[in-house]
Amino acid sequence: VQLQASGGGLVQAGDSLNISCEASGRTYGAQDMAWFRQAPGKDREFVAHIAWDGYRTTYSDSVKGRFSISRDIVKTIVYLQMNNLQPDDTAVYFCAASSLSDLPEPTTSSPYRYWGQGTLVTVSS
Repeated sequence: VQLQASGGGLVQAGDSLNISCEASGRTYGAQDMAWFRQAPGKDREFVAHIAWDGYRTTYSDSVKGRFSISRDIVKTIVYLQMNNLQPDDTAVYFCAASSLSDLPEPTTSSPYRYWGQGTLVTVSS
């Protein structure tokens, strides 16, 4: 499975941005999917997860209520709609896919076997 993230860019605080990640190759291997991010000088952190069927989502406390994850099951594309962006959201955003479904602990990185190259989101104040 290959993951290609896109849609990052430079925005101002309070703006919205939608980033996406498309899986290719053996896409049946991309069951649960997620977004993680890594800010400069910080560890990678969990952002959002969506189950294989799109019915269960999980968010980190820092983005809950502002970000929304969704997926196109047929095309195996996962989206992250980010609203009211703040400078602390500045990071490289990575999409990840697990070959497992309905992950019991989707917020850790270990269940995700496949990772994209990341897309940079920069939020200016």
